[in-house]
Amino acid sequence: MPRKTDTRAAQGAGSIRQRPDGRWEGRYTAGRDPGTGRQVQKSVYGATQKEVLKQLQQIQTDMERGVFLEPSKMTVAQWLDVWTAEYLGGAKPATVNSYKAQTKNHIKPALGAVKLQILSPHQVQGFCNRLGREKGLSPKTIKNIHGVLHTALRQALENDYIRTNPADRTNLPRVEKLEIETLPEDKIAAFVEQTASHQFGTIYFVTLFTGLRQSEVLGLTWDTIDFEKGCIYVRRQLVKNRETKVYEFQSLKNDRPRTVAPAQAVMQRLWLHRREQNEQRARAGEVWDNPMNLVFTNPLGGYLVHVTVYKHYKRLVAELGIPELRFHDLRHTYAVNALQSGDDIKTVQGNLGHHTAAFTLDTYGHVTEKMQRDSADRMEQFIQTHAKTG
Repeated sequence: MPRKTDTRAAQGAGSIRQRPDGRWEGRYTAGRDPGTGRQVQKSVYGATQKEVLKQLQQIQTDMERGVFLEPSKMTVAQWLDVWTAEYLGGAKPATVNSYKAQTKNHIKPALGAVKLQILSPHQVQGFCNRLGREKGLSPKTIKNIHGVLHTALRQALENDYIRTNPADRTNLPRVEKLEIETLPEDKIAAFVEQTASHQFGTIYFVTLFTGLRQSEVLGLTWDTIDFEKGCIYVRRQLVKNRETKVYEFQSLKNDRPRTVAPAQAVMQRLWLHRREQNEQRARAGEVWDNPMNLVFTNPLGGYLVHVTVYKHYKRLVAELGIPELRFHDLRHTYAVNALQSGDDIKTVQGNLGHHTAAFTLDTYGHVTEKMQRDSADRMEQFIQTHAKTG
């Protein structure tokens, strides 16, 4: 039997009751009718009393801040502003910046003027189609933009601002899986020799033989290098803040710190680099400034700009005749070589910092297939040598 309650949500925010259909309804005062002067009552709904209470408290807070918008009048642009400002508190700064950029550059210009409650699946579909047809964006980029819109609308649905999510049924272009590019095996020795005396040579060497991401290797600090145990503790990454334009430490991509035990040659290279950095510090004298305790710095101790490291890398690989190779492909090269050297998929997953071994297997499946064929060939050789009787 429905429970009739009169629970105060917040001072002046309204009351809550359970409807005959089992849902909960919260009533609040939305102002006065300009014609009659009477107070106008509005409702919000939810599956639980707690859910409705939360909505009423948010409405009260928004009213006090002067940012409350009635759902029936709210446009997509207005909701996106509210969503990015109020509902992304648990997201990483880089994620928040990315969401804001996607809404500003793509979603709001195309759909911002549409009333939130009447946004249709057809409009969302047309929007995604135009991103590819008129703007020439890749399927992956279109999928990312749609994902931002879908997430924002899902929150609007949870708030009972809309009845269904119009982005649920969008047909998105197929994202083709790109072939993994790696540093050719016959070029590895040449690359190592070519970068040995380069100012960023140790960065490239460490990346090639540990598989760290660029933001991770540039975010290494000396307290994360354990020479005694031969370990590197990957705890954070150095990322450029899109708003302040300043590099800062942020949590790792999957929020999971990890320990990497690299080859001894990597630790030896880092030890030599520390000695070189100490010499740099002595030459710089009082102007040396490395407050982050970074492993890789400019001559005065400051952080390195990612694009600078990347541009130098591109010039080096172009000289080797492989200009298409990206910095991230050094990470792929490490993974492929580790697997082909006999490391199991779980070990490689842990070193790369992938969320699951399944993702690692999916990414480098072609390598394991080759390993299986090589294994079959070795077994055939064994049979021919030791088991053939006729």
